[in-house]
Amino acid sequence: MARKDCPACEGTGWKLVEVQGVMRAARCDCSLERRPSDLLRRACIPRRYEHCTIESFNVVKETSTGQPNFSLNTAKGWAQKFVDEYPLEYGLIFTGSAGVGKTHLAVAVLRELITRKGVECLFADFRELLQSIRESYNPVSDTSELRLLEPVVETEVLLLDELVSANPSEWVKERLAYLINSRYNQKKVTLITTTLPFGEPAQPRNAGKEPSGNPIPSFERSLDQFGVTLSSRIYEMCKSIPISAEDFRKRIKQADYRFHAD
Repeated sequence: MARKDCPACEGTGWKLVEVQGVMRAARCDCSLERRPSDLLRRACIPRRYEHCTIESFNVVKETSTGQPNFSLNTAKGWAQKFVDEYPLEYGLIFTGSAGVGKTHLAVAVLRELITRKGVECLFADFRELLQSIRESYNPVSDTSELRLLEPVVETEVLLLDELVSANPSEWVKERLAYLINSRYNQKKVTLITTTLPFGEPAQPRNAGKEPSGNPIPSFERSLDQFGVTLSSRIYEMCKSIPISAEDFRKRIKQADYRFHAD
C-alpha cells in the first residue's frame, strides 16, 4: 500500500514522471516497497499458470499456411502494450474457444504488473468463486459472502477467469452484477477470460467456423444473458481481444508427452 504521508504521491501510490518528453503516471517508490514475491503470493495465481509470461506465450503457426497465427500475435501485442502503458482506465477481455491461451496471457499480464510495477493483483476463477460463496451461505446474514467478495472487489487489478455460464440463474446474475458494478463504480481495472460456448453464432452455421470446427459464438448475445446493463458495462470496462486458434493443449502438449524410455 502507498504511504499516506508520502510527499511525492500524496498517498495515491502514483506520481507523474517525464518519459521522452511525455508526462506519464508511474508507481511511487513508497508503494514499490512491497516485495514482488509477497504480491505474487497474495495474487493466488494457480501453480498451473505460475510460469506464464508474455515472452513465453507461443504464437503457433497455422497448419494451412505456415504463417504465425494473426489473432495470437495480436493478442500477445495487446497484452504487452497493456503492461507497458499501465495505469490505464480499462481492462482486457480475452475471448475464444478452449486451449487458445487466454488464461496464459491474462496471468502473464498480472505477473508483469506485479514484478515490474508493484501493482496489487488477484486471480479469481469465476466458477470457484461462486462455489465458495455457496459453501459459505448463511441464511441469517450475508456477512460470509461479503467477506469472500471484498478482496475480489477491492484489489487494484482483478483477473476473473472463465466467465462462463450457459443460461445463468438469477443467483449467478446477482453475484456477478454486484462484482462488476462495484468495480465499475470504483473505476478498477478488470481482466476477464471466457470461452463463451453458448449464444447464437455470429454468422450462419455454414459461413463461420472456429479452427475447432465449432460455429463462431456471438460475444454480445452471450454477455446479454447476464443482463443488458451488465453487458454494456463490461464493454465499457474492457477491450475485447478475440483469439481464434487451434487448441494448443491438443495440438502441441499431447505431442510433447513422452516416456523417458521412448
